[in-house]
Amino acid sequence: LQVDLWQPSSASHIVEGTVADVRVPQNTTRSLLPYLQQANIQYTILISDLQEAIENQTGGRSHRSRRSLSGYNYEVYHSLEEIEDWMHYLNRTYSDLVHMFSVGKSYEGRPLYVLKLGKRSRPYKKAVWIDCGIHAREWIGPAFCQWFVKEALQTYQTDPDMRKMLTQLYFYIMPVFNVDGYHFSWTNDRFWRKTRSKNMRFHCHGVDANRNWKVKWCDEGASLHPCDDTYCGPFPESEPEVKAVAHFLHKHRKQIKAYLSFHAYAQMLLYPYSYKYATIPNFNCVESAAYNAVNALQSAYGVRYRYGPASSTLYVSSGSSMDWAYKNGIPYAFAFELRDTGHFGFLLPETLIKPTCTETMLAVKNITLHLLKKCH
Repeated sequence: LQVDLWQPSSASHIVEGTVADVRVPQNTTRSLLPYLQQANIQYTILISDLQEAIENQTGGRSHRSRRSLSGYNYEVYHSLEEIEDWMHYLNRTYSDLVHMFSVGKSYEGRPLYVLKLGKRSRPYKKAVWIDCGIHAREWIGPAFCQWFVKEALQTYQTDPDMRKMLTQLYFYIMPVFNVDGYHFSWTNDRFWRKTRSKNMRFHCHGVDANRNWKVKWCDEGASLHPCDDTYCGPFPESEPEVKAVAHFLHKHRKQIKAYLSFHAYAQMLLYPYSYKYATIPNFNCVESAAYNAVNALQSAYGVRYRYGPASSTLYVSSGSSMDWAYKNGIPYAFAFELRDTGHFGFLLPETLIKPTCTETMLAVKNITLHLLKKCH
């Protein structure tokens, strides 16, 4: 039976008593369901018609039309082209607060755009890095990155916290890390996860961009097989996207005090380590930041996030960007797993973009303000 594992990302994490979410082709359900009943494995069908759910998300494009950028809709999902147009627009319109640049090119030759957000108030400022969309199918990630920028620009004048954040810090925001994969998830396969690099020996595309970093590379929780969703790649930083971002972060590691990466789905706030069960040296500071962030998030709609070290809270995985950032001297490294916990999975409806982003915004502001108050 060929199934697409949604949660956890690798079969090696499935042990007795855990819950797994899988996507199965329509014709497979006839053989799978009797098998599960026989084996006495409980199951629920979360989405009975996946095609319909996908079309609900992207189907109405033509009559939604690409509205003018001044009326950009943050409560719908946007294609890569729309997101890039939006970034160019902000760069032109808010030149006092926004500076757009590229850190390199993707495997397919697309620019890897980053927005630098903040008041040019003094030559040297600490910074926060935020990336979204390392995994192509997790569309709520890029939606949040765009929401964050919108909130920063709209509330800068009126919200003293936001003013403080943009005056005292720079934010480097990368709305779509895995540009090729994201584009592919719009045009070819909604559930594509990896990059789009070619593998000559196997006719499989792509590497898991969150298993490709030079930290305990290709150890537990990553696969050596090019066709697997968690394939670590032929060598660390084999993916130009990972290499470019790693280079940028390394170059600015003295300036960047926090690394935040946005994924879906599980409703968790994770911190290092991912690759081993061990306590980080500045555990108290990071743990209290996570605790406060999760409480801030919950205050909006009562959604409770679990938080803790990634290895014990989610599962062990090696070669992740968060561990790499932490190992390279960025003291606050977090990975968010946004909504939900499996009911919609990767197909979070557009009606949930606003509440998801609103609550996540509270957590991010909380972490950022925590950074500005020294933690000992």
